[in-house]
Amino acid sequence: MKEINIGKVIIAKRKEKGITQKELAEYIGVSKASVCKWEIGQSYPDITFLPRLAAYFNISIDDLIGYEKQMTKDEIKKLYYKLCSDFTLKPFDEVIKNCREIVKKYYSCFPLLFYMGALIINNSPLSKDPKKISSLIEEAKALFNRIKTESEDVELANRALYMEAYCFIMLKKPEEVFIKLVGKTVKPKMSPELFMSTAYQMTGENDKAKETIQIIIYQNIVELFSIYPSFLDLYNDDKNHFEKALNQIIDIGEIFKIKKLHPTMLLGVYLSGARGFIAFKDNEKAIDMIQKYVDLITSDIYPIKLKGDDFFDSISNWLSDLDLGTKVPRDEKVIKKSMVDSIINNPMFNVLSDNPRFECIKATLKNNFCEK
Repeated sequence: MKEINIGKVIIAKRKEKGITQKELAEYIGVSKASVCKWEIGQSYPDITFLPRLAAYFNISIDDLIGYEKQMTKDEIKKLYYKLCSDFTLKPFDEVIKNCREIVKKYYSCFPLLFYMGALIINNSPLSKDPKKISSLIEEAKALFNRIKTESEDVELANRALYMEAYCFIMLKKPEEVFIKLVGKTVKPKMSPELFMSTAYQMTGENDKAKETIQIIIYQNIVELFSIYPSFLDLYNDDKNHFEKALNQIIDIGEIFKIKKLHPTMLLGVYLSGARGFIAFKDNEKAIDMIQKYVDLITSDIYPIKLKGDDFFDSISNWLSDLDLGTKVPRDEKVIKKSMVDSIINNPMFNVLSDNPRFECIKATLKNNFCEK
């Protein structure tokens, strides 16, 4: 990130013009000592001098003081992952305070605000205080609302809309989603990227056409697996429909080799499967699902990152160009702790506490992840 540093700017611009400190001082109407102090950072020009200095150097006041309202994509990515790491290494309140200071400093950098909101949501459970978690989600929601209403980037504004809706769900305010955000009608989904692929093909750019189609398929598979746990949870009163739906998504996972392509997409499916079987009082099948979950998270899936495979062999450049790159948006230590908590500290699974298979699974988790 760039700090306000008017001294370095004055030095650089003065040397470009080939003038001395004394000559600049005479033009502005101050002493040479004042200019010297500005340049070494001992003091700053009076605010009334800023327009005169900017005009003299033929630059804007923002350029004069070195102010940057936007961070670059690479800067955002580096900052995001640094803060992810900080959440695992430093006191929670200290990192949140730092996040707030960054937000204040770059309040007009909407891409940064989006990821700061996501960062706050992803790490809010680390506070372990329900009231504080709700307050942090409200804080993130306010950032998404600012982006939605003030950003001129339509795509970013739409993403902020969805994240704002997610915040309302986390705050247990479903009516707000209907009233303030998306309404009660599901609108047909359009994919302009499909036309891009056709256009590439028509112009003989077959490699670009393949890449575009693969990206569309990849995104839709990710979306399918992200929403499928909610679909399964809706059928915890119809075992026949539930098992059919569960088997279908597991089959799709096998077809697309999800365990290697994007293993974490299966975790929500396995957890929903376990919850469903518990609702049907079929504890053995619930444990089967938990075992699949544990087998996956204790396998060789680390470091977790987005990647292609022998089918999705044209998406590597696209993945690398994502805002946060190919790394997952949370620190790996936080992810592993969340994975373990989903089993060991899940009240839904208390009914399995006397089951030897479940106790063995918990022991496996503790041996693999818990600090000795």
